[in-house]
Amino acid sequence: MKVKVYNTSAVEVGSVELNDAVFGCDYNEALIHQAVVAYQANQRQGTKSALTRTEVRGGGIKPWRQKGTGRARQGSIRAPQWIKGGVVFAPKPRDFSKKLNKKMKAAAFRSAISTKIANGELVVVDAIALEAPKTKLVANILKNFNYDQKTLLVVSNQSDVARAGANIAKLTVTEATLANVYQLVSNVAVIVTVDALKQIEEAYSL
Repeated sequence: MKVKVYNTSAVEVGSVELNDAVFGCDYNEALIHQAVVAYQANQRQGTKSALTRTEVRGGGIKPWRQKGTGRARQGSIRAPQWIKGGVVFAPKPRDFSKKLNKKMKAAAFRSAISTKIANGELVVVDAIALEAPKTKLVANILKNFNYDQKTLLVVSNQSDVARAGANIAKLTVTEATLANVYQLVSNVAVIVTVDALKQIEEAYSL
């Protein structure tokens, strides 16, 4: 498989040959879905917590006698219906993480990036060389590709690209070693440098 290579002005400057075993895989929706769910679950901290009626301080004595007062019977001022009372089914710290083995994760990534290429949603650029880490320079590159209004993933190993694009809404910048399935499917288009593409090919080759 060969794909066109562009410069940052959106002008074709050549082509690059890709490994079909990595970039020519079939679309596996079930596996991609499983990888995305696992990724999102692993981002959850699971630290929320509230007190039940047994954990709230006070309320050990019955507030008034059972009968004869004209009021509703109550056993504790820390029951859930009271102000400052405990929470019913209070959330507690828990682990939301899901395990996905390496082969499944790699297969999901290959399927996701292959689908981007097949749909024409992945653009390869020779390099993203910025004169300075300025937001305006990255914004101009996005306009050249008509991606300034779309959710976009840029895969580049240059740190100044991440700095320059940090303030652009809908833009995600990552390195080749950190790119994941969720980033691929959650963005409309992908821009990847030749160096990053080769690094991805080496990492996910069978």
